[in-house]
This record gives sequence, C-alpha cells and structure tokens, in this order.
Amino acid sequence: MTVPAKICGISTPEAAHAVLDGGAAFVGFNFFPRSPRYVTPDAAARLAAPMRGGRTRIVALAVDPDDAELDRIVAELQPDLIQLHGHETPSRVRQVAVRAGRGVIKVLPVSRAADIDAARDYEPVVEHLMFDAKPPKDADRPGGLGEPFDWNLLAGRRFARPWFLAGGLNPWNVAEAMTATGAAFADVSSGVERGPGLKDPALITAFLDAVRRA
Repeated sequence: MTVPAKICGISTPEAAHAVLDGGAAFVGFNFFPRSPRYVTPDAAARLAAPMRGGRTRIVALAVDPDDAELDRIVAELQPDLIQLHGHETPSRVRQVAVRAGRGVIKVLPVSRAADIDAARDYEPVVEHLMFDAKPPKDADRPGGLGEPFDWNLLAGRRFARPWFLAGGLNPWNVAEAMTATGAAFADVSSGVERGPGLKDPALITAFLDAVRRA
C-alpha cells in the first residue's frame, strides 16, 4: 500500500532505499543551492533510478527556476512532478507546467488565514498544493526549517486540488497534524534528519509508519 507522504531532500542511497522500502507516494530532490539538502540533477537521477516505474513519484524541488534550470532538471532527472517553492505567480506556474510537460506542486507559505486564500489563484494551474510554514524574513531559504504553522488555519478548508501539509512535521506529530487539518498528504524533510541535510533511514521509516496509521 502506498503511504500518502512525501520524503523531501533525499541525498543518499540509504535514504532513498528507506523511502522506497517504506512505500512513500512521493520522493523529493532539492535543487536549491543554499539548502543543505541540495543535489545536482545527475546525482538525483542516480538516486531515483531504483524508483522508476514504481509506486513512488519523483519530485524535483526548485525555487524560482529560470527556463534553463528547468530544462536541465527535466532532461537529467525526468521527474514526475515539479515542486515550485519560490515566488512563482500563477502565470509562471502555468508556463513551467507547459514547458516541462509535468504536473506542478505549488508551495504556499502560511502564517495567517489570508495566506491560504492565495490557493484559489493557483488551483487552475497545479496538480497539487502544498501549505508550509512561512519562513522568517531573515531566512536564507524558503523551507526545510523545521517549524510548523497553526494547523487550525486549515481546519475545515476545502480545495479543488489534493494538497500536502508541510512544516515542522515529524514521526511524533504527523498523525495529529493530518487529523487536525484533513491533509491528503504529509511532506517532511528536516523532521526525519539527524542533522542538517542528513536523513536518518530509521526516522523515515517511523514517519511513514505514523502516516500509515493516521
């Protein structure tokens, strides 16, 4: 059975095997250079090779990519989905989807209810939405900071596209978070690490088990 979760920021074969063995529905590779989880497209392609043709969909995470970066990622990794984690407008999201020939996950940073309302503008152009904690103004990257937002902001909300909950999730709180929000999918990165960018296979397994039981 596929687990409705995405493990993001995979950078080692051990972590990739834990994702595959645990049955995660999605695996993410991070192409933002300032992230401790950054990998090159060719390295991501090698890590993703065992997952080809299986139940795990391969996701390429990029932040405001230009066309050249997008083309390079698609050519080398051949992802199933593109995750946009920057300031991309709905128009740019549509352009990315058409150019890449892939579905898009658009990440929306949340700190208040009005931030969630922005989802309406993206629903016509994405395959999935993702709600993540809005980073502090002095943060050097848009996500993967291990901080949650107020899950109550999502309680009772309905969207035209299936959506991910992200931000501060870990094996001990993900079941509560999914129940509180009604999220279709859970997304985790730092919550299954033993240090910045260092995925722990045991924590990946524990997270997927917790989602499976949620």
